[in-house]
Amino acid sequence: MFQTLVPAAASNTPAASNRGVLSAAANGLDGFIVQHGGDLDRVFGRSGIDPEQLLHPTLSLPLTNYCKVLEEAANQTGCDNFGLRYGQQFRPQALGLLGYIGLCSATLEDALINFSAAFPFHQHSTLIELVDQGECYRFDYQVRHGAIAERRQDAELTMGMALNLVRHVLGPDWAPRQVAFEHAKPQGWHEHRDVFRADVCFGQRCNSLLIPKGDVVGKAMPGSDPVLLMLIKDAIRQLGDTGSGTSNGHDATLLDRARQTLLATLHLGEPALDEIALTLGLSEWTLQRKLREHGISFTQLVDQIRQELALNHLKQQNLSITQLASLLGYSETSAFSRAFKRWFGVSPKQWRGGDCRV
Repeated sequence: MFQTLVPAAASNTPAASNRGVLSAAANGLDGFIVQHGGDLDRVFGRSGIDPEQLLHPTLSLPLTNYCKVLEEAANQTGCDNFGLRYGQQFRPQALGLLGYIGLCSATLEDALINFSAAFPFHQHSTLIELVDQGECYRFDYQVRHGAIAERRQDAELTMGMALNLVRHVLGPDWAPRQVAFEHAKPQGWHEHRDVFRADVCFGQRCNSLLIPKGDVVGKAMPGSDPVLLMLIKDAIRQLGDTGSGTSNGHDATLLDRARQTLLATLHLGEPALDEIALTLGLSEWTLQRKLREHGISFTQLVDQIRQELALNHLKQQNLSITQLASLLGYSETSAFSRAFKRWFGVSPKQWRGGDCRV
């Protein structure tokens, strides 16, 4: 039986989706973008990022903007594996308070446990979980913000950060048992295998690293400091709690929660209002009413999510039209093609072929 050492933190609390991520997660991002030939003003401008914020590692960035700047950097630099490469060079020390929570722990096993436990204070609207699977620990990570559909670059960056925490102790040649990503297999997937030195699976339930226990149990952290660890834990907890009294509360996050649920279940088939309402702990009538208060109907929300995902996956060129239709919950490819033409005026095949770009 699997045991969760660090309970999942998906941040459905009222303030969670209003906070974001500490800007330490973007340490050195400006230089890395320039190094890859990117136009910094253009990338930051399109993503709504104020460069001044990146100078202060304890300031908070909206998670939507953070994920967007990574995707925009990949697009603008032409480096499809931007997040992977950014994560490969991202050392624990650069991650600010969260990184030092790992570094100051007593053992590598403790570092993983403490890192996972503190992560919700570093970044909100995110699932983070360390699962005991017997011979291995499974480190799970997934952004669960309803407004964020494109998050591949963030996932690859974060897996690289976790990898480097382990390699800080075990050396650059250490490899996990397996790596999993939720997004489709990119064209440059061989680079992922080379970076992690392990089998990498795509299109999975969640982003994860499978870490053999024998590699981490009893391995001392070279910079262990229990007093500093206690102080840093208190500091990151206080930062994570800042702003918990935001005014628009539960209803402000309902739209995000509905989007999260739809994103997680869309591949299972046509979304049903009653099932989504049940998952959210609401009656159908209440869910419809609350969505109307946000200016959208259930059908419109489903359409909106399908449009975003369709464009995202068509850009990646990794799924056939039939596979994409199934991923979006359509029972027939023809139904997806009709919907896509209704949305954008062309078929998915024409859009992918370059006849139109939205």
